[in-house]
Amino acid sequence: QVQLVESGGGLVQPGGSLRLSCAASGSILSIGAMGWSRQAPGKQRELVAAITSGGRTNYADSVKGRFTISRDNAKNTVYLQMNSLKPEDTAVYYCNADVVNIGTMIRRDYWGQGTQVTVSS
Repeated sequence: QVQLVESGGGLVQPGGSLRLSCAASGSILSIGAMGWSRQAPGKQRELVAAITSGGRTNYADSVKGRFTISRDNAKNTVYLQMNSLKPEDTAVYYCNADVVNIGTMIRRDYWGQGTQVTVSS
């Protein structure tokens, strides 16, 4: 089994900051790319940011310059630093990781349960 657990969501005022964390644990042989996606009510899930095992990053246009993704490979953890938050950033944020399961030797994508981010005054 592989588990991804997000933390760090909450309520913040417009212009504020939050830092999300996502820790992967369990039967992990290796982790490739990791990422964050979000889903607002009535909308499809969208990719926010992704990072390769080597540290190369990719961002949605809507968050470039405001969000920063990073990872700590020793801790199997990915972070999302969110600055200058806007009401339109309100959504459930999900992390995902491309994991090779040490038990099955199968590579697949795993997802966390999501954490709510609400930007409101």
